[in-house]
Amino acid sequence: MNLKFRRKLLSLVLMSILSVTLISCGEKKSESSLEKEKLVLGFDDTFVPMGFKDENAEYTGFDIDLAKEIEKKLGKEIEFQPIDWSMKETELNSGNIDFIWNGYSVTEERKEKVEFSISYLNNRQVIITLADSKINTKADLKGAVVGAQNQSSAVDAIEADDDIISTFKDGKVVTFDTNNEALMDLEAGRLDAVVADEILAKYYINQRGADKYKVLDEDFGSEAYAVGMRKDDKELVEAFNKAFKELIDEGKAGEISKKWFGEDIIAK
Repeated sequence: MNLKFRRKLLSLVLMSILSVTLISCGEKKSESSLEKEKLVLGFDDTFVPMGFKDENAEYTGFDIDLAKEIEKKLGKEIEFQPIDWSMKETELNSGNIDFIWNGYSVTEERKEKVEFSISYLNNRQVIITLADSKINTKADLKGAVVGAQNQSSAVDAIEADDDIISTFKDGKVVTFDTNNEALMDLEAGRLDAVVADEILAKYYINQRGADKYKVLDEDFGSEAYAVGMRKDDKELVEAFNKAFKELIDEGKAGEISKKWFGEDIIAK
């Protein structure tokens, strides 16, 4: 073996070792959120009664109360962070928040992006109109202007029903940043109907006057609420589920449900 060849061989070996070293250094083990001192909960602060800002500008709601009990169970401070709901999965997977928790519906599309906790509430996507509306069935939505919150499971449910959405005015659903904006446009006559979570709809209607609205018997399907966490955050998911099951077994989750809904509607 001549000197030139030996030098070339040595150079190749050193390059291989360096490459492996760089790759190893570049690998970063995923940090469990349980190692943090503080966990951040992302939510839409207009989504009554799940999580919203009250008249004193304090965050409150059914999900907020549940989160405060989970905070005690996990022994971690939970910070409540309002987010753009249309960017919720991006906020989670970029590490800006650790939970998506605010009437977050479980869908097949979302399962690809996040790891869900156990389900804790059942829900329907209902159709809301004004009380004097001639719309009484899904078929009556033909030619209607229908609204829903942008990037919500309501939009997913509507768009999954090709036969119905194709009959809407312009063949599409009109989207809004918040459910409140959609319902205000309904009241103003700019929308003929709104599709939204039944839980939100019932609370909103009771607050504004049940005689003003009508909820159709037909809907856009049933679903469940759960909390979204990062797929690689397995320890947090396991700890969260354990803590939540304890809240159910102890009756605390049921108490919070009765406070907000007048009855225990926690999914068992």
